[in-house]
Amino acid sequence: MGLIGTIIVGGIVGALARFVMPGEQKMGWILTILLGIGGSVVAGFIGGAIGWYQPGQGAGWIASVLGAVLLLFVVGKLRK
Repeated sequence: MGLIGTIIVGGIVGALARFVMPGEQKMGWILTILLGIGGSVVAGFIGGAIGWYQPGQGAGWIASVLGAVLLLFVVGKLRK
């Protein structure tokens, strides 16, 4: 996937994670995109460690959103 595709998918995944996560997350659209990309990376890493994904295989949409929600949760706890 190219850079533009990664940014678009990151934006969608990040927006979905912010929608699912209760509470207010104060971040702009750039941080939302980075959140989505980071969630995909986290989901791919955890899924690969568990054995769900083969090396080089991307994480799915649901796993990416769950990874982004996990990142939001961790960042929320670290900010407090």
